[in-house]
Amino acid sequence: MPAYRTTRPAADEYAPFYAGYLQQVPDGDVVEALIGGAEIAAALLHDVSEEVAQKAYAPGKWTLKEVVQHLADAERVFAYRALRFGRGDTTELPGWDENAYAPASGANDRSLESLLDELESVRESTVTLFEGLPEEAWTRRGKANGQAVSVRALAWIAAGHLLHHLEIIQERYLA
Repeated sequence: MPAYRTTRPAADEYAPFYAGYLQQVPDGDVVEALIGGAEIAAALLHDVSEEVAQKAYAPGKWTLKEVVQHLADAERVFAYRALRFGRGDTTELPGWDENAYAPASGANDRSLESLLDELESVRESTVTLFEGLPEEAWTRRGKANGQAVSVRALAWIAAGHLLHHLEIIQERYLA
């Protein structure tokens, strides 16, 4: 496994907000962590009923279906940023409002199975993107949402974001 895929990002490679996500990722190859996270998600959510998936754990919180859609949406945002910066694009990218995306997503009108299929496809695409990046791309940086971020950090953020939310799902939706 290449050393550049096992090197954790330094604190100056991402906004402090993301530190908790990076802590979720086990040591080792971040691409393997991305693959492993997809396997954990599939195992955890495979047998969840539509009734459970349609519910939020508290008033004003997202339903489980909306969380799964959020996972796919966030993954796309992180991968897009990695693609742009990895290819040397220095254009500053805007932030995004995940709270605006959730109600507009229509997630509650879809089956959980279709949402999980989408999440799996998006994660496969993310894995393929990071597997194909040349070593020098991993340390390239750009600015997103007003914060500097490296391509390497985006890989770790994507891996940790999913793991973070799977933990919440297990504790608050499936307990």
